[in-house]
Amino acid sequence: MTPVASSVAEPIAGAPPASIPPQVETVPPPAPPPQPALQKPAPKRELRLDLFRGLALWLIFIDHLPANILTWLTIRNYGFSDATEIFIFISGYTAAFVYGRAMRDQGVVVASARIMKRVWQIYVAHVFLFTIFLAEISYVANSFQNPLYTEEMGILDFLKQPDVTIVQALLLRFRPVNMDVLPLYIVLMFFLPPILWMMRRSPDVALALSTFLYAATWQFDLHLTAYPSGVWAFNPYAWQLLFVFGAWCAMGGAQRLSRVLASPITLWVAVAYLLAAFFVTLTWHMPQLFHTLPKWLEQWMYPIDKPNLDVLRFAHFLALAAITVRFLHRDWRGLNSIWLRPLILCGQHSLEIFCLGIFLAFAGYFVLAEIAGGAVMHFFVSLTGIIIMSASAWLFSWYKNAAAKGGSQKTSPDADLAGGDA
Repeated sequence: MTPVASSVAEPIAGAPPASIPPQVETVPPPAPPPQPALQKPAPKRELRLDLFRGLALWLIFIDHLPANILTWLTIRNYGFSDATEIFIFISGYTAAFVYGRAMRDQGVVVASARIMKRVWQIYVAHVFLFTIFLAEISYVANSFQNPLYTEEMGILDFLKQPDVTIVQALLLRFRPVNMDVLPLYIVLMFFLPPILWMMRRSPDVALALSTFLYAATWQFDLHLTAYPSGVWAFNPYAWQLLFVFGAWCAMGGAQRLSRVLASPITLWVAVAYLLAAFFVTLTWHMPQLFHTLPKWLEQWMYPIDKPNLDVLRFAHFLALAAITVRFLHRDWRGLNSIWLRPLILCGQHSLEIFCLGIFLAFAGYFVLAEIAGGAVMHFFVSLTGIIIMSASAWLFSWYKNAAAKGGSQKTSPDADLAGGDA
């Protein structure tokens, strides 16, 4: 072998010189597949909230119709409170549940911005409903040459001074009949950020301040004026107590009350109060029973003020809620029943269904006034309205699910109860 060949072959065949480290090519082991991040399971949707908010929407629609057969099935005929208390309490509960979690995860500023976005959505819905409602009433009044519709629905001032009245309507001071709930909800949601901020630090102090404002409302006659005269049908200074109480329950108050609600004493007190309230309401419908009430009780009890959320109404709602929570558990299988599905769907799309219910209530009022007002027609109008509301809720739910599957929308449980993309 030639010296050149030997010098080339030696590093290949023999051991390398000590001064030159061996070049060992290593292949790194394959990287382990990425592990999915552990995420908390999404909380199970509270179907009881959907159920009872849907029930409240149905009851509000029926109560807005003239007296009929189904009217006797609404709770206002058997006690002091009605569907409005259910609606406002659940609104406060779900708003705190959704936006309280957003305030914890995203901070006060972002959560407050999302709440203001929802306030704007409700305000736009109110203005849109106001416009459609005016058009509906005006069309019926002109077509059938019956000006009583404009007077009974409270839009006569709008027809006299539309320029002034429209400004007052935008300021929430002018509202036709049956359009008082949304302005109340707008005001309560507008003040939700400071309420939640305080709730996260001291829920009991927030509830105590709310109670103090409620007491001051009665003591000093605090109210908001309406146009052209009078005051708001639902005084925000008073009804905020029910809204804040719902938020307090959502922020841990319900768990703290669980032992009290499970007590047999609480059950019997609630039952006794509901029976007493039922007897009092019987005296409203049966005058022969009115004299059975002691005079001192009448003087102390009446008037049972709805605009200022009378204490008797608030207590009646608490008694109903205590019994409901005791016997209707969260995991009750009936909540998944197909028979309750229409109610639950209406509760899941409360803003849209509420607006639709206001429109349908006047349409039903018109049918009963112009066509027939018998018991059969009353039942038919009520049932038709409920079917339309349920079908619309199903359509809204179908569209929302289709959008979610397409990836264009992401919602969390109970978000649509408080509203928006929470």
